[in-house]
Amino acid sequence: MKKAIALTLLSGTFVFTSCVSKKKYVELENQYNETRSTLAKTQVEKEEIEAKYAKIEDRVANYNAKIASLTDANVELENNSLRNYGNVVISNSDKEQMKKALANVDQNELAEARTLEDSMNLIISHNLKKNLDDTLVAEGEEDEISIDVDETVVMITISDKLLFKSGSYRVNPKANNLLQRLADVINSEPAMEVLIEGHTDAQTVKKGAYVKDNWDLSVERSTAVIRKLQDDFDVDPSKLIAAGRSSYQPLTDNDSSEGRSRNRRTRIVILPNLDKFLALLSAN
Repeated sequence: MKKAIALTLLSGTFVFTSCVSKKKYVELENQYNETRSTLAKTQVEKEEIEAKYAKIEDRVANYNAKIASLTDANVELENNSLRNYGNVVISNSDKEQMKKALANVDQNELAEARTLEDSMNLIISHNLKKNLDDTLVAEGEEDEISIDVDETVVMITISDKLLFKSGSYRVNPKANNLLQRLADVINSEPAMEVLIEGHTDAQTVKKGAYVKDNWDLSVERSTAVIRKLQDDFDVDPSKLIAAGRSSYQPLTDNDSSEGRSRNRRTRIVILPNLDKFLALLSAN
């Protein structure tokens, strides 16, 4: 009997011990699985963080590259704060003057400017267009004068009906008002040169005339206008250029009196002088 009880107790103890070990095993197994799951989740989070960090590093590298590029550009601008253009030096004060002048020009045109010369041309063009308004042409002269602006070159064509009598190079007094207005435009913009071109029709000069031929006549007419601008209207002669084109730049044929009348003309070409413009900036 005692043996039976002992065996029963021993058997119960064995079963109890076996049950406790299995619980621990299951518990440990669960902990292991949880640890593996946490590790896998951590690994995923780590990879995500590394990917984000890599992107941040790329962005920082790009920003640093841009900063370096802007720094180099700024250094280049600083190094070029005194830049030679012909015989004129562009200083920082010149640049400030140019900024003020450029603020007045058409911003769409300014966006197309690529060089320093482009910017200066825009300033001069703006000033010329501002002064070349309808007041240059008096009432009744509309058909005798044409004004064309090609970028910064202004071309004013005046019929000889307003300036000269037929075959003569003496300036007609009735042209004084026109030349005064023209002189005002020229004097308003010091940074320019003015080319006066004489043009004739193809008819030959009569024998015994006081000019030899159409070359002579075209040059005489050009210089007559220049002398008038210089002597009577105080235009600086250093800005004036005389040219005679004879009959070799016709606007139309010379077969009719209307065609010959169109071809007899004086063309005034206003040219921007960039060196003088920069010198004016430096003087301000």
